[in-house]
Amino acid sequence: MTWGGGDFVGGLAARRISHFQVVALAALSGLAVFVPIGILRGEGLPSTSSALWALAAGLSGAVGVAALYAGLARGSAAVIAPTATVIGASLPVILSGLTSGLPRVNQGAGMLLGLAGIWLVTRPTGPAAPLRRTTLLQAVTAGLGFGGYFILIAQIDPGPVFLPLSVGKLAALLFSSVVLVAGGHALPAPRSSPLALLAGVLDGFGNLFYLLAAQQLGIAVGAVLSSMAPGATVVLSVLIQHEPLRRAQALGVVCCVAAVGLISL
Repeated sequence: MTWGGGDFVGGLAARRISHFQVVALAALSGLAVFVPIGILRGEGLPSTSSALWALAAGLSGAVGVAALYAGLARGSAAVIAPTATVIGASLPVILSGLTSGLPRVNQGAGMLLGLAGIWLVTRPTGPAAPLRRTTLLQAVTAGLGFGGYFILIAQIDPGPVFLPLSVGKLAALLFSSVVLVAGGHALPAPRSSPLALLAGVLDGFGNLFYLLAAQQLGIAVGAVLSSMAPGATVVLSVLIQHEPLRRAQALGVVCCVAAVGLISL
């Protein structure tokens, strides 16, 4: 729900400033919230291994976002959005199956139903752009980036969470700043988009909740449930912007809700 809210607010912000400016401001606000909380909680500096895992996760997530935005800019949303989301959610499931064994029957059924729901919710209408090798490459790259984030961030040591997650935010901030500068774009001022700052706070807590879920439930369950974020985005779009709810989206939301029930049995 938190990640979906962040995506919704971030999408509104991206209508006024570039996507990478939104990413940069979101990472900045995440840092501004998480670092003080980590200090107030008395968290020490993350261990070297946790810092490296968080740094790799932040870069992986940033690469995924970059590939996703590149595909969307080419008009390939009908292919790249659902493909990237399903690949990102599937990777932790595959890894968990190889390392920890197959999930229980109800969990496996819930994961499959959740993946179907994710596909239905994220698949847009309208004519799709011609399918090119570049489009597939961007979709796979985005999915690998998201799946990599799910897997890598879950490797940090149990205990401190806010400061390790801040390392990931720092990596995303540096990556997006380099992309902006290399593309000849200005770095955004913090006051230029309050919506992007809010998106960063929501995204940060989405990271937090996923990490806690992955540590307690395993990365497979945590990743599939967290990847249902587009369902929350769709619901907010209907309630706040009064966007029409397509049948496929409604069915996808129902699948996601049913998947949560199956997984939690």
